[in-house]
Amino acid sequence: MAISIAEIIILSLIADWVLRRFHIPGLIGMLLVGVVLGPYVLDWINPDLLAIGPDLRLIALIVILLRVGFELSRKTLHSVGGRILLLAFVPASLEGVTITLIGPWLLGVTYLESAILGTVLAAVSPAVVVPSMIRFIKERKGEEKEIPSMVMAAASVDDIYVIVAHSVVMGLYLGKQVNVAWQVGSVPISLILGIGVGLLIGMCLYHLFERFNPRATKRVLIILAISVMLVRFEHLLAGYVPFAGLVSAMAIGFVILEKREFMAHEISAKLAKIWVFAEIILFSMVGAQVNITVAWKAGLVGAAVIAIGLLARGAGAFLCLLKSPLNLRERFFVLVAYSPKATVQAAIGSAPLMAMRAAGIDTGPGELILAIAVLSIILTAPTGAWAISILGDRILTVPAYDATTESSSNEL
Repeated sequence: MAISIAEIIILSLIADWVLRRFHIPGLIGMLLVGVVLGPYVLDWINPDLLAIGPDLRLIALIVILLRVGFELSRKTLHSVGGRILLLAFVPASLEGVTITLIGPWLLGVTYLESAILGTVLAAVSPAVVVPSMIRFIKERKGEEKEIPSMVMAAASVDDIYVIVAHSVVMGLYLGKQVNVAWQVGSVPISLILGIGVGLLIGMCLYHLFERFNPRATKRVLIILAISVMLVRFEHLLAGYVPFAGLVSAMAIGFVILEKREFMAHEISAKLAKIWVFAEIILFSMVGAQVNITVAWKAGLVGAAVIAIGLLARGAGAFLCLLKSPLNLRERFFVLVAYSPKATVQAAIGSAPLMAMRAAGIDTGPGELILAIAVLSIILTAPTGAWAISILGDRILTVPAYDATTESSSNEL
């Protein structure tokens, strides 16, 4: 297994470097490395590594969501909190429902299988969105209207909402007893409980770090380990108490950021370094699950499903921004920034296939869902990353310096 990891890292870094020379996001190269080394092409990846793929993908998702928590301030939440909630639920819901309705007609699957695809595709990618928004925040672009922070926070809650919806639909598909009304009602409860637990843990960790002053690396390892246990805690409570472990992990960073900003930024910088490895594992592992034959068959029809879903998502985002202080250009930027697919599709895209295989039922729909999930990454991640960078630099403005402050600086 160690040899497989070494091969993946080396080839992914080379692919990342080559593609970035052509201004193509490196994650596409990592995805292709997984496809080539995977069981459907060269079959070089150790089966033991493929077996722990879901756990590795979960850790990668936790890392990127932790970065959000360490960059999201209370001031931002007070300013655009309501808008964040609208953007977190409305666009994803419209996209998922639209794909559910058109899937049987275009793909020849059942409505329930189409709903599974809808919950896989409906999430926006924090892997593409969050690093870009953090860059804009550090450069103070869009700061006056809190646009980068709003997009970053909404994208993260959007992911958690879609993951919950995905688990509900998968339960229905596999014949489990699922109380849909309870599951829908449990979403706000799980978010509130998750935030509360995360704030409490964050406060405890802050006092612990203040008293013993461990190195930043150890702080990151402690936070990452606790975050993984929170997700495990969520699974243990499933069916008894709704609890959002990923939201709880994000809330930890929020507390530390409020109490000690320098410490929070230091931890965020360490998480950014961990993300270099986590990103490689995340995208290479999902690439290894792709059946090339099925992906090829998905082709134009799969692309059409993705495009129609994005149109519905864009309409939902536009509705959420009505009566907002954003001008038309800034609203267009939010729509574009809210379109890339990558992280969640990589994290749960293969889950239906694995569940169908474990249940001993036809895996054809699962292979199709995975193929379209990967196709959505290939089509939207590079174009989304390019568009976010170009439009953000042109549309988002830096607040003008206060005249008094500027005069004082000149006098000094």
